Amino acid sequence: MTVVGPFGLSVRDQALEAGVQAGLAAVESGLLDATKSEVPFITEAAQHLVRAGGKRFRPLLAMLAAQFGDADAPGVVPAAVVVELTHLATLYHDDVMDEADVRRGVDSANSRWGNSVAVLTGDFLFARASHILADLGPEAVRIQAEAFERLVTGQILETAGPRDGRDPVEHYLDVMRGKTGSLIAVACRFGAMMAGADESTTDILTQYGERLGVAFQLADDVLDIASDSHESGKTPGTDLLEGIPTLPVLHLRAQAAADGKPDDLELVELLDGDLNEPGRLDEALRRLRAHPALDQARRDTVRYAQEARATLMPLPLCYAKEALEEMCDAVVHRAG
Repeated sequence: MTVVGPFGLSVRDQALEAGVQAGLAAVESGLLDATKSEVPFITEAAQHLVRAGGKRFRPLLAMLAAQFGDADAPGVVPAAVVVELTHLATLYHDDVMDEADVRRGVDSANSRWGNSVAVLTGDFLFARASHILADLGPEAVRIQAEAFERLVTGQILETAGPRDGRDPVEHYLDVMRGKTGSLIAVACRFGAMMAGADESTTDILTQYGERLGVAFQLADDVLDIASDSHESGKTPGTDLLEGIPTLPVLHLRAQAAADGKPDDLELVELLDGDLNEPGRLDEALRRLRAHPALDQARRDTVRYAQEARATLMPLPLCYAKEALEEMCDAVVHRAG
């Protein structure tokens, strides 16, 4: 049996599978309801990425975290919708910042309607998420606000780069904890909290979510270099072409600066050049795939995934815990 999710998650209990599937279906319906407007054009733009699909990673985690309380509690699905709406809103804004042409296999909103519409559509989704959130109580509003502050801070730090004297790798991991880990942590926290799980369980699942979120992003960094397009769902080297400083490249730069090996310095120079020139991206990918920096990024991914798994240890053994543990294993598998 499987649960729809980012890895084709296996679930060994029929009741859990049915419950999670029903929850995800309700989230999907909630996303469509939340993105409707009296203005047809706004509905079209707001539902553009909803209808394009996606992993629904965050709602899945909320559904699994809710298994440690009353998974049918009325706040679980709306909270999962809030987190996914927030994530979708950030994608509209990210695509403007990155000047992306494609998102989830369809034209990005900015390439279809322009930057202004894309930014305003993201704002519309934030507003709708806030409207739902208001019905979940002041504590939920505070948690979401704190997480959103961390997310935006992470994005700003990524844009600004490390301050003088700061290790770029540590800076990058801090960025990932804020930009990616914070919202995934909230997905787990909301799922548990809305289901009435005790405070200790909720804290454990929150910590798990943040570590898993970082591991998931680091696995994406590895996949951008190591995988073919069939595996990753996007063209290999996309982040390299966009000049995004992913973890393998940061490790390469650190090694080149420390050791000064001619081959490493030459590869850094290649990456700093125009990778759109014929053959340059293929050469960069070939050399990075054979470089120890890629293995170091894999080890970092494994470390975060193992930390996420270890965080779950105090929780009682159950099918939901097994599913959360399997997600850690799946992240490691993605990274090779």
